Amino acid sequence: MKSRETELLLTYLFFDLCILNLSILGTAWYSSSVSLWNYGNIGIYMMQCNLACVLSYIFFPKKNLFLRDGFKNRLKRNTRRTLIFLIIAMLLQFLLVPEGYQRLFLFQLTLVFYLGKMLFYWGLYRYMHISRRKGMHTNRAIVLGINDTAHYLRKLINSNPLLGYKFVGYVSDKNTDEPYLLGHPDDLSDLIDQYQVQMVFVTLSLFGDTVRGKEFLRICNKKGVRLRFIPENQRWFKSRINSENVGSLLVVNPQEIPLDDLSSRLFKRLFDLVFSVLMIILVFSWLFPILAIVIKLSSRGPVFFVQKRTGINNKEFKCLKFRSMQVNENSDNLQATAGDMRITRIGNFMRRTNVDELPQFFNVFIGQMSVSGPRPHMLKHTVQYTKLIDHYMVRQYVKPGVTGWAQVNGYRGETDELWKMEERVKYDIEYLENWTFWWDLKIIFLTIFNKKAFSNAG
Repeated sequence: MKSRETELLLTYLFFDLCILNLSILGTAWYSSSVSLWNYGNIGIYMMQCNLACVLSYIFFPKKNLFLRDGFKNRLKRNTRRTLIFLIIAMLLQFLLVPEGYQRLFLFQLTLVFYLGKMLFYWGLYRYMHISRRKGMHTNRAIVLGINDTAHYLRKLINSNPLLGYKFVGYVSDKNTDEPYLLGHPDDLSDLIDQYQVQMVFVTLSLFGDTVRGKEFLRICNKKGVRLRFIPENQRWFKSRINSENVGSLLVVNPQEIPLDDLSSRLFKRLFDLVFSVLMIILVFSWLFPILAIVIKLSSRGPVFFVQKRTGINNKEFKCLKFRSMQVNENSDNLQATAGDMRITRIGNFMRRTNVDELPQFFNVFIGQMSVSGPRPHMLKHTVQYTKLIDHYMVRQYVKPGVTGWAQVNGYRGETDELWKMEERVKYDIEYLENWTFWWDLKIIFLTIFNKKAFSNAG
């Protein structure tokens, strides 16, 4: 399991490599000793410096994280990191680079690289702090327990906006004057709703109350909120336990799924980008004008139907579809049924062939959805079925999909009986607990060629 610290490290490496290569090109543009148009020389410098940057992260990873806020700390860490880069680059130049290459150019580009990083990270941190105050790009987190581990976790979250968390407060059964105390653990369910929480950290003894821990997990699953245990007595922590890290804290993920892994998420996202671009260019571009004309001729109203639906981490987003019904007041409350008089002729065809879902590849492109995943439901259904099905919200741990494992197994369309939604949820949870890239490809294939994927269309 990749830790949040590893994710942060890879994020910084990506940023540094981008700044580095821009620094090389910018320095060559103004340099009198190296020509930007001498592609052979520039290629050698790029290879040398990129390798030095990667090696500096491999050999000195702990020197590359900002675990405290403040400009002076970032200045010190950036200076140390750049010096390590320069030393490795000089060693590579001595060992590998042919004679005749300018050492002065290496010092010049390193200076530009250093100044560029300071300016970039200052701007990035300013942006992240501002966006975090506005609730953007963050998961709102609460901490169960008030102890040294809990206080340290709060400092880590507040000093690292790139971790993606916003500290909301503590939940504890202790009588304390702590200003960030939100309430008692017995009220966890209500506190999650009240403070719109997306992550719960539980700081506890490794040999603590497992029954209570299971109850916390049950509540979080019911609410669609991720939970992590942080052992208070970490020196007894067993490496075989499924764990990750936040800073120097070991964190137990009691319900790990394959897409918690950073490399898996990146690979799935890359595939989503490529597939959605191909669908938009090769299919949507020529089909859209045809369907737009037919939809407008079939009934009055817009070409697209835009509806708020529930996405990953229970966040709302605007889901796009080709309009398949006549404009009506019940579109956000009343599900389509067999023989529904609101469905137009062209709408009936689009729903049977799944063509009405094509605009959702724009949702995929901008990152709100994935090609494969649990289908997003309208907000009314999310509220309704959360109360009826215990693990309904677990399906929100991953991005919703244009198509999904439940749909290719025939569970799509109207859910007029509870068991139909229960079956959907069962297939969705099976998918997210056992996800593989090849499974995604199988779902896409079955969506096109399996008859079940076209059954039960309302």
